[in-house]
Amino acid sequence: MIFDTVKIIKSYPWLIEKELPMIISSNYDGLISASLLHHYFNWNLVGYYNHESLWISDEAIKRKKEVIWVDLNILPKQGKAIGGQIVSVDGYIPNGFETSCNPNILNGLTSENFTSKFPFSTLIFLMWLHNIKIPKSNIAKLLILNSDASWLKWQHYSNNCKKWTNILSNYDWKSLFKDVDNKNFDKQVDQILYAELLSISKLKKYGKLTSKYLNLKNREFLINPDWDEDLIHHFFNLISTHMNWSNPQVPQIINRIDGQKNTISLKEVKKIGLNRFLDQKNIFSYAITSPQKFSYTSFGKSKKRIIDGKN
Repeated sequence: MIFDTVKIIKSYPWLIEKELPMIISSNYDGLISASLLHHYFNWNLVGYYNHESLWISDEAIKRKKEVIWVDLNILPKQGKAIGGQIVSVDGYIPNGFETSCNPNILNGLTSENFTSKFPFSTLIFLMWLHNIKIPKSNIAKLLILNSDASWLKWQHYSNNCKKWTNILSNYDWKSLFKDVDNKNFDKQVDQILYAELLSISKLKKYGKLTSKYLNLKNREFLINPDWDEDLIHHFFNLISTHMNWSNPQVPQIINRIDGQKNTISLKEVKKIGLNRFLDQKNIFSYAITSPQKFSYTSFGKSKKRIIDGKN
C-alpha cells in the first residue's frame, strides 16, 4: 500500500484547519508536534495527557468539541486524534477510532502485524503529510530524529523503516536518514543532541533501545505539567531556535483529572473480546504496546467528566 496525502486529508479535513485546540502527549514527541502544528496551522495548546492524568485549561473545556488529541489514541467519538499505536486486535476497529488519523489503522495493521507497525514519530508523520521540508542544519535533523527514538528504530529495524518510507511516498527520506546507521551519528547524538537537551533537563529516564555503535541509551524527555512549566517554555524556545518555528503559548492549567492505567495480557483481551472488554472497563484510551501486552486507561464510570473537566 502507498498512502495518498490528498485522500488522507479528505478523510480527516481537520488536519488542515487553522486555530484548533490541541491536547498533546506529555513527552518529547507531543511537545515538538505541538510546535509544528502551532507554527504551520496556529493550533493552540490547551492541555496534556500522559495515559494516567489529564491536565486541562479553561480553553480545553470551552472548546471541548473541537479538541484534537496529538500523539494520542483516545476512544470517545468526539475526540479527533492523530497517533501511531497499534489499536486493532483482529482487524476490528472500535467506533471511537473512526475519527483518528493513525498510520497503522490506515495500513490495516493489527496486533498480529506488530513487527510491521509504524516505526516513526507523530512529528515525522505530520512532516510527511504536510510536505514540510527537512531542515538543512544538523541539529534540526537530530531534533526531528529524536522524536519517538526514530533514529534508533532506523538502526535496529531498518527493513521495516524502509518499507514505511515507501508507503509514505514522495518525501525526502534520503536526506532525513542519511548516515544515521553509523558510529559518527552516535557521536553527534551524544555530543550535540543530548548536550542540548541536558542543558534544559536532567533526562533521568531511559527507553528500551540502545544505539548500535556507542551503546547510547535512549534518553526520554518527559514532563509533568504540575511543576514543569519552565521546562516546557525552555523546550519550545530550544525548538524555535533550531527549527525556526513559532512557540505555542503554554496553557494555564486549571484542573488535573486522574485516571487509572493498567496493563493486561493481550491473550486475556482476546478471550473476553475487545469490544466487550472496552465496555466493561469503560476505557478512555489504550494501546497494544507489544505482541503480548495491552495497556489501557479508565476514568471511572463516566467518560463525560474528563471532557467537562470535572473531578
